[in-house]
Amino acid sequence: MTGSWRAIHIDEPRLAFGHDQTADHPKDGLFLFGPVASNQNPARMDVGVIATPAGLEKYSKWVASIERFIDVPPPNPKRKRNDANTFVWPGFQAVYGAAWPSKPFATCLIDAGELSRRILGADRHQAIYSAVALYEEALRKYLREEDARPALWFAVVSDEVFRYGRPQSSVPVKLRTPGTRRLGMKAARSILTKGSMFAEEMAAAAVYEYELNFHNQLKARLMDTSQVVQVVKEATLDPPILAENARSSMQDPATIAWNLSTTSFYKIGGKPWRLAELRDGVCYVGLVFKRIERPSGRDNACCGAQMFLGSGDGLVFRGAVGPWYSETRDAFHLDQHQAAKLMEMIVRSYTHIHGSPPTELFIHGKTNFDSNEWAGFSSAVPHITKLVGVQIRDMADVKVFRYGANAILRGTAVVTSDTSGYLWTRGYIPRLRTYPGREVPNPLTVEIRQGTADIEQVMKDVMSLTKLNFNGAEYCDGLPVTLRFADLVGEILTAGPITPHAPLPFKFYI
Repeated sequence: MTGSWRAIHIDEPRLAFGHDQTADHPKDGLFLFGPVASNQNPARMDVGVIATPAGLEKYSKWVASIERFIDVPPPNPKRKRNDANTFVWPGFQAVYGAAWPSKPFATCLIDAGELSRRILGADRHQAIYSAVALYEEALRKYLREEDARPALWFAVVSDEVFRYGRPQSSVPVKLRTPGTRRLGMKAARSILTKGSMFAEEMAAAAVYEYELNFHNQLKARLMDTSQVVQVVKEATLDPPILAENARSSMQDPATIAWNLSTTSFYKIGGKPWRLAELRDGVCYVGLVFKRIERPSGRDNACCGAQMFLGSGDGLVFRGAVGPWYSETRDAFHLDQHQAAKLMEMIVRSYTHIHGSPPTELFIHGKTNFDSNEWAGFSSAVPHITKLVGVQIRDMADVKVFRYGANAILRGTAVVTSDTSGYLWTRGYIPRLRTYPGREVPNPLTVEIRQGTADIEQVMKDVMSLTKLNFNGAEYCDGLPVTLRFADLVGEILTAGPITPHAPLPFKFYI
């Protein structure tokens, strides 16, 4: 290296599991030691199911299957699969020490014919909105009439709902449900801004306030119920049998068992693992911005924040809607007042959990922080809290090659100054004996934009935060959890009309 640049390697962060044991791979730790000890770990998985009769049958069949050992599939030279990253599944109780009954704790049945009729409607806004309504109404009816509460709901959706419940989906003309009339975004905007004498027109226009995404819309519309929901495809629970030479993007049954069981255990309140080396008093916050286009609104973006601790606990805060996006700068920035309000919520929640404010608070963002925004953040933290702003971006125009066939080693870093550097969170992983990717791995640029901190410690923190994704049991992510789910959280925050609500745990959004 030349000048003040220097190359270093950041060791793989260790994770803590049961019996105070550590490992660097979640599957190793869970297989050998079980989840980290916590009084929140369930003894039984009390799961409710919202599904058609076929979906309910597939759910029960899948739960029965994960109680047993599941082997990895035999090698198939025609299928690209990373054998080093494929693990046998020992059984749910063997891994998590909890029973998962195949009979649901509660059941809300959906009429399959009516669901199909709704999702195939010609007006995509009305079709997705009304299909979501079937699940929403079934759950709300249960909550009104029953006292017993599952800790987690599985919303099982058919392949048809998954296919046509996404943005840009188009139903073939011959399959469309007849008799539905498309209002259109332009007409909806006119009705919602100018008003209408007819309640039917207002109701039809209101549907256009919702995103064309079944998954996100369902999550957003159920936030006020305080029920945790896992949306899962029928094909995930019961994969179709493919011909020997057929290609499939589906994961093998053992991998599905690892990933879906891990996220379910986490969402039900369990603690799968945590960072082995916790830094006391440290809080990490990821900024979330999402552009919006609403028929009735003038503001162009919604802001939010994700707060994470080394234990893996996370909260999502919804900020205000406003003109936060600048087309000329292609960047998002809060004004000083809203930045202060958002930070006040974060510090208040951290203090409520720990009894005192954080000693260090790192804000991770994809864009830089302007002076007004940072002044607002700074004004809302107590004097004992050290506030640091870190910009983290993917860099596609920087490549490093090694001699031989292997990619650059994960954890490689190039420190370019006291406040910046390149960090390869993707790369060759000795534990897996491979690089689990297809293209030459790109680094992250890590830049301290506000405040002061040790750049090497900041990079170590970023590496650690790539191992706190409880949405599966993979070795690591390419992005820290503070930014990994920023787009998804933003989409759910804006999937319907923007309404204020109290901060909710991160598990409500993934």
